[in-house]
Amino acid sequence: MGLTSSSVIEASRDEVFSWFQRPGAIVRLTPPWMPVHIKREATDLAGGTAVLGFPLGLNWVARHSGAVVPEQFVDELDSAPLKWLIHWRHTHDFEVVPPNHTRVIDKIDSNVPAVMLRSMLAYRHRQLADDLAARERALEGGMTPLTVAMTGSHGLIGTALAALLTTNGHRVIRLVRGQADGPDERHWDVAAPDEELLQGVDAVIHLAGASIVGRFTPEHRKAVRESRIGPTRQLAELAAKTADGPKVFVSASAIGFYGPDRGDEPLAEGSDRGDGFLASLVENWENAAEPAAEAGLRVVNVRTGLVQTPAGGILQLQYPLFAAGLGGPLGDGRQWQSWIGIDDLADIYHRCLYDAELTGPINAVAPTPVRNDDYSTTLARVLHRPALLRVPSLGPRLILGKQATEEFALASQRVLPQRLTELGHTFRHPDLEPALRHLLGRTETQG
Repeated sequence: MGLTSSSVIEASRDEVFSWFQRPGAIVRLTPPWMPVHIKREATDLAGGTAVLGFPLGLNWVARHSGAVVPEQFVDELDSAPLKWLIHWRHTHDFEVVPPNHTRVIDKIDSNVPAVMLRSMLAYRHRQLADDLAARERALEGGMTPLTVAMTGSHGLIGTALAALLTTNGHRVIRLVRGQADGPDERHWDVAAPDEELLQGVDAVIHLAGASIVGRFTPEHRKAVRESRIGPTRQLAELAAKTADGPKVFVSASAIGFYGPDRGDEPLAEGSDRGDGFLASLVENWENAAEPAAEAGLRVVNVRTGLVQTPAGGILQLQYPLFAAGLGGPLGDGRQWQSWIGIDDLADIYHRCLYDAELTGPINAVAPTPVRNDDYSTTLARVLHRPALLRVPSLGPRLILGKQATEEFALASQRVLPQRLTELGHTFRHPDLEPALRHLLGRTETQG
């Protein structure tokens, strides 16, 4: 059985093929709805192997061969017991399309039903086109290759961001709490980082922190605070005193700064801090980066909204319920949800590295916040399901308690990306429905 899919990319063939050769390409091309994680990337398209982990401990080993730069490469399934059941040969062809475009052609010879592959291939083509378009915008904005130290690189955001950075030609040094493995990892002692941790680094992206989700018990609040404020200050102080160290310090933050309920007030970066535990936490979290700013580093605090991806976060929780026809608005459904697609969030972090105009707090949200009613209706429409089962606010209260429900589950924040808008930032998915369709593989033609 064979399947062929193709699309034209607005980039030269050399650039497209080079993108595939860089670390992170397979991560960027793997659909987030697939139950797979990348265990190892191929280092050579002519003879390397990539290992993808599937449920039940199954490994898909893809052996590369037949590379003709910049025209073609092939990967074939080469791992038992899967290869005893599945035949797979995937040929990647690249053709020049004048004036300076590339036709990317995927030819799959397999006994896997074609219907199971079409959404995957369509996603890959969209993602490749969007990543290369974002790369072109970055080059026009002054991007040059950097060495970036990153905490939280194996988390939800870090995985997507690290792959975006390496496919753009940057080197990512992962700061890990365990033993370092290879030259692109360094051991990070959170309480007392080594004085040489950030030597030779151009920029720091600090993502690590305990999950906010959970009952706001004294123990949980303490764990959330201690995982953010102290480590951020330690890194910022180290960045400030490292002679051959970073010039940019980008730290994760959150729109919880604005408080749990500001009504219909549009909230921009200059809006006042709100009330509650999260607002206080975010203020102290951002202030912890001040030692770097005082030393002359450009510091950016990325105030992130509700990240959209079926690989984690709120969409991962809601997707199975809505897919089963059991989803619906939460509470009265009137609360504002300020959301951001994970690829747009990765683009924003990337821009923070090279755009000197970005400093201080930056709202990392899409320009079109929606009410929870509209979010639920949109997600249900994308999945061709009803959204009739309204979830009473008592439900999350029983699970999360009163404070966490008010500040997190039922929070209403109409946040706008004013600073990015002023700079003419291009969002891949400024509107919710196209974002969800891309992330869930449910384009209009695919259903």
